[in-house]
Amino acid sequence: MTEQHLTGPEAGQPSPAPGRLYGVGLGPGDPNLMTLRAVEVISSADVIAYHSARHGRSIARSIAERHIRPDHIEERLVYPVTTESTDHPEGYRGALNDFYTEAAARLAAHLDAGRTVAVLAEGDPLFYGSYQHMHQRLADRYETEVVPGVTSVSAAAARLGKPLCEADEVLTILPGTLPTEELTARLAATDAAVVMKLGRTFPSVHQALTDSGRLPEADYVERATMPGERTAPLASVDPSTVPYFSVAVVPSRIATPPPAPETGSVVVVGTGPAGPRWLTPESRGALASATDLVGYTTYLDRVPVRPGQERHASDNKVESERAELALDLARRGRRVAVVSGGDPGVFAMATAVLEVAAQEPYRDVPVQVLPGVTAANAAAARAGAPLGHDYAVISLSDRLKPWEVIADRLHAAASADLALALYNPGSRTRTWQVAKARELLLKHRAPDTPVVMARDVGGPTESVRVVPLSDLAPEEVDMRTILLVGSSQTESVRRGDADRDTVWTPRRYPEK
Repeated sequence: MTEQHLTGPEAGQPSPAPGRLYGVGLGPGDPNLMTLRAVEVISSADVIAYHSARHGRSIARSIAERHIRPDHIEERLVYPVTTESTDHPEGYRGALNDFYTEAAARLAAHLDAGRTVAVLAEGDPLFYGSYQHMHQRLADRYETEVVPGVTSVSAAAARLGKPLCEADEVLTILPGTLPTEELTARLAATDAAVVMKLGRTFPSVHQALTDSGRLPEADYVERATMPGERTAPLASVDPSTVPYFSVAVVPSRIATPPPAPETGSVVVVGTGPAGPRWLTPESRGALASATDLVGYTTYLDRVPVRPGQERHASDNKVESERAELALDLARRGRRVAVVSGGDPGVFAMATAVLEVAAQEPYRDVPVQVLPGVTAANAAAARAGAPLGHDYAVISLSDRLKPWEVIADRLHAAASADLALALYNPGSRTRTWQVAKARELLLKHRAPDTPVVMARDVGGPTESVRVVPLSDLAPEEVDMRTILLVGSSQTESVRRGDADRDTVWTPRRYPEK
């Protein structure tokens, strides 16, 4: 073995043609899993470079050892820090950045001298690997080839014998160094996941798996394909025994269904006003893990079809029956998601489910409500901030309460100078309520008070308009429309080349 640190060609000698840079993926650890191309590159290279900690041992070199010749020039790139603290003025990141810059300069000297340089990388060179830092500093200056390698993710799945993902499932790769809450959100939202970089992060990852409800599905794989390999259900692993070279795997739910729940449950999920872009991670996870979906057909159509799930669709006017069905399924041990548009607690399914759940024989069925983006908030965001101060939310539907009650509430809210979010303003069978509401509001508001008419917000036929209260046209309003009526302080301004006014209600209110 020859180890050299060079600075360039000797004085007076012509500069040779630059050498070629290789980033060589070695696979997960077993030398037999190196690709033929990786072996070819290592065997023919002039310089073999690899990273190591200060103890000098390199896993990458040990994987490739049988292909390293005695006459190879070896460049050992020793990290100045790994997990310990540093007195570098820019901290840990600053120390590593200086190291990568210095290491790249050492490799550049070889390349300038016309030598081919193979930088060894465990797994794949561009997948959480140190090689990428050399690539970023050198690939724009030298001819470069990256040789892909088998990742630890693929090795872990192979060792478990469980598919990672199938059909339309989404696989999410996560570093365990993320904050616990971020890990929890992403684990809840995805179908399958692999969490890398365990070691000291294992307690946080374990907590995130627990909080997201994914712990029963999770497997642990340590040193896949390497000596000392270990696999186990993650819940059974002692945190003190977990090394850095280990991963958590939450496999395909289709190929490996989650364990059946000990007891059934109901979760009422708010899907937002339009579909997947408005779903929270927690709601997305609840929909994915449910055994049964119950809901109004239009809302169920927004949820992707998953193999093994049963869907129970119904008409929009049978809320109590829908709630009873969900609770009956839960009593039979099913994990039920009741799908609701917008936020389930705003003129939606949460109330219907809780009303039935308060009765026998459903009082012992666990019920959870997950929030969603409301139609009012979605429409307000499109228009600007018309609900930026105190506001009231009122449904104009008189199907479940008398119009006299609605009129009294409109009068009270308008008298208090509250901005208003008016739900369910009209339908094919309710055609006069908007005109009556406009008439009542004009007794308390100026004719030019801005009104946001928002229809199908977030959907394919979205329409958002701003009109004066006096010009509010009832015939242009239907059940998919929400109306936001400004207070006396609400302002409306046309900005730049926008095609409609921006509306906002100031947070400060004038003193009387």
